[in-house]
Amino acid sequence: MKYKNSNYFTHGQADKIGVLVTNLGTPQAPTKQALKPYLREFLSDPRVVEVPRLLWWVILNGVILNIRPKRSAEAYAAVWTDDGSPLLAITRKQKDAIEARCNAEYGDNVVVDFAMRYGQPAVSDVINSMLSQGVRKLVVLPLYPQYCASTTASTFDAVAADFTHRRWMPELRFITHYHDNPAYITALANSVREHWAKEGRADKLIMSYHGIPKRYLTNGDPYHCECYKTSRLVGEALGLSADEYMTTFQSRFGREEWLKPYTDETLKGLPGQGVRSVQVMCPGFSADCLETIEEIGEENREYFIEAGGERYEYIPALNDGTEHIEMLFDLIKTNLHGWAIEPDIAGREQSAKALGADR
Repeated sequence: MKYKNSNYFTHGQADKIGVLVTNLGTPQAPTKQALKPYLREFLSDPRVVEVPRLLWWVILNGVILNIRPKRSAEAYAAVWTDDGSPLLAITRKQKDAIEARCNAEYGDNVVVDFAMRYGQPAVSDVINSMLSQGVRKLVVLPLYPQYCASTTASTFDAVAADFTHRRWMPELRFITHYHDNPAYITALANSVREHWAKEGRADKLIMSYHGIPKRYLTNGDPYHCECYKTSRLVGEALGLSADEYMTTFQSRFGREEWLKPYTDETLKGLPGQGVRSVQVMCPGFSADCLETIEEIGEENREYFIEAGGERYEYIPALNDGTEHIEMLFDLIKTNLHGWAIEPDIAGREQSAKALGADR
């Protein structure tokens, strides 16, 4: 096997600690042509779609990739900004803010960057860049508060796959979840309080999470339980009774049963139960994206209003808010604990050259 990057290391290069934040991904443009390769990469991941590979290859290439790219492109076009997709723009801002906190705390000893699991910037490309800057110890933070094999474990797969092609891999720490982190719960609760201060309270608070097929839960995935724990802790922090908030699941596709209750069906049914106003938040999304802006902010609003609802409000994701960034930085700082870098680079270089090293 030919390994990557044997030429990156020099004995005189200062060692660094790396912080890599990741999110799901985004197409390069809101077009059918850009959506097709993005969806192919995303939906080809066996962590995302747990269906026998040959059967799924036929369905994906014969049906889905001939229909869905055009439909998805239209949805992306509705939320696209001058800075690209909202997810990409916000993740970049989160990275910049985390980098500023790391620089203030650690100086130039820490390299911070971000990558997308699918699309660009690709995990392998960013790891390449970080190692070329001297990163020898790496913390990876997938921005998924609740662990799920389809998201968190898939990110680990991408990192691990990259490492299999490296002669020298860095020390690795991988943060798998933070669904019950007290600072995360406080930040979520405070975002609701800030919204209440401006708009007043609604009849019910809906906490909507991205869905997964129910069989993933029955096969042992803890995602469902972690979502419900997040909701319970936020409800407790806000002093809400059990009938004042709900946990629901959105974004399903295909015919099999997914985690219930479904967000869209819930919102269609609530007006008939006397609920005239709702406020919806998405605690599983660290950054606003297509699924929050268009699906929750627009599509599900229409369902609720058409069913007789009178007031519908979306409470934005935590994004690059100060409290959210501080929570993420504290999480990273905890995982950097005990790591040190080589203090005597000049001495290391001198010793290596004495032994005949050429760099």
